[in-house]
Amino acid sequence: MQRYSGARTAAIVLLLSGCGTQAADPRMVSEWMHALYGVIRIERLSPPVASRVLTYASTALYSGMAAANPRIKPLSGLNGYPHMPSAGEARLDETVTAVAAERVVVDSLFADGLPTTRAALSRLADSLLNDRANAVAHDVGLRSLELGRQVGLAIVAWSHTDGFDSTRRMPAYKPPVGIGLWINDSPSPTFVATNLSGVSSSIEPANPANVSKSGNASDRSMILSPTKRIGKTSLPGLNMAGVTEPYWGTLRPFVLTKWDECSASPAPMYGRVPGTPLYDQAKMVYEVRQTLTPGQKQIALFWADNPGESGTPTGHWLSIAAQIVAERHLNGEDAARIMITTSVSLADAFIAAWGYKFKYNLIRPRTYIRIVMDSTWEPAIATPPFPEYLSGHSTVSGAAATALTALLGAAPFDDSTSLAIGHDVRHFESFQAAADEAGQSRIYGGIHYPIANTEGKTLGRCIGAKVVERLTK
Repeated sequence: MQRYSGARTAAIVLLLSGCGTQAADPRMVSEWMHALYGVIRIERLSPPVASRVLTYASTALYSGMAAANPRIKPLSGLNGYPHMPSAGEARLDETVTAVAAERVVVDSLFADGLPTTRAALSRLADSLLNDRANAVAHDVGLRSLELGRQVGLAIVAWSHTDGFDSTRRMPAYKPPVGIGLWINDSPSPTFVATNLSGVSSSIEPANPANVSKSGNASDRSMILSPTKRIGKTSLPGLNMAGVTEPYWGTLRPFVLTKWDECSASPAPMYGRVPGTPLYDQAKMVYEVRQTLTPGQKQIALFWADNPGESGTPTGHWLSIAAQIVAERHLNGEDAARIMITTSVSLADAFIAAWGYKFKYNLIRPRTYIRIVMDSTWEPAIATPPFPEYLSGHSTVSGAAATALTALLGAAPFDDSTSLAIGHDVRHFESFQAAADEAGQSRIYGGIHYPIANTEGKTLGRCIGAKVVERLTK
């Protein structure tokens, strides 16, 4: 903000002497979401951790705007959401206040991040503030900076009460042992790949994201296995040989009263003969793999959203939301409202899905099929390191699509999220159609049973509806 000065043109003086607050530019919201998508990819964050990061970041942007502009409806419906500071009737700049709040929050969230991550986020904040420097009076800028900082500190304090910090101190998880229970038995090359690839953390040879192409270079291609601090950290890189966030279901949800407020049917009963529920489910997965078409394989890869390769499912859905904001020329307030509603839906969906996953600890299709049907069988994509039921992709996609439909309607759209990692644009007739394909992609990939998809979608829609109701009332 060093470029602020007391001298301003007559036009600027007239602008600032009006009713007060300067409205935020929606591009500022999109730039933060785009940047966070990138750093989540670089940091190789697991999907649950990424969902938490993006939700607090979205909260900071909206809260910063609302604190600066009394005409913006303040947030309500968030569990434990703190009282936000206000500057009363003083003139403020929404963009400056939102960026200042965001900077405080991301500095906290990425305290354990790579130096390049922290530097990139600082550069973005400086750039956005400098863009406003010549358009905002010196005293307005200083007031906005201080208010945004106070908002950010309040959100950081709130984030430390959600139970996440406690999960960093919990003992190493030991999965229960027994018939029909989950075993992390993906082949060893999958584990090794997370440390060896300079292009991606996935080893699937047919995945376009694993191919470095001319004109498709990024900072990711210049980083080979960026090192992370040894021991407990708030930003662990995905470990395919470990267990992803086994205690995630203990976190305080953002809107749900408890992780299982939206109920889900029990996991299918184990059995090794035709006619038993799990056998019939596994047989469907086996048969899909036998007849998998190139188009179905493409769908499995498009929605894989693997850590280190992408911004994870949360980043994917928020990228879709950002595309719609740009296409419809929505204002900054609407952009921020869409981001926070969608991100909260995704975050609570991850908490619920992980609660059910570790409640049932159901065996994955790869393990079951190799034991019961075909000892050489492999899925089309790598099996992730956590239990099967319910499908996380189906749950979070159902929640996000429900939120976006409530806010934006059921209009068709083109998803260009994954162009940078080698995938073509995909067209969808609605958000729900995209969610349906995202869920089905896990069946094509061979890593979920059909019932995990259908029950996950139902769970996600319930969560999305509750989030919309409580955040927009």
